[in-house]
Amino acid sequence: MYLKELRAYKPAPVKPTDADGQVQKFTIPKAPQSPEEADLANDLKAYEDQVPEVEGQTTGASEAAPVEQDWFEEPEEDEEEAHH
Repeated sequence: MYLKELRAYKPAPVKPTDADGQVQKFTIPKAPQSPEEADLANDLKAYEDQVPEVEGQTTGASEAAPVEQDWFEEPEEDEEEAHH
């Protein structure tokens, strides 16, 4: 009986308009706007005029030399306290 029903089943034919409600229409996106040439020239000039900051380089003679810190070194402990 199952095979008889299976053979008698006819699916509905597929129509070209069946997908209209399921798929969005493709639209070409707008072309991006090009940047203004005058702004590019001004931005490039401002970039070239910047002074890079280099660590360890002093910018003025009035600055004092940096004090070297020994924060990597562990403090020495007394031997008596270490043997408790």
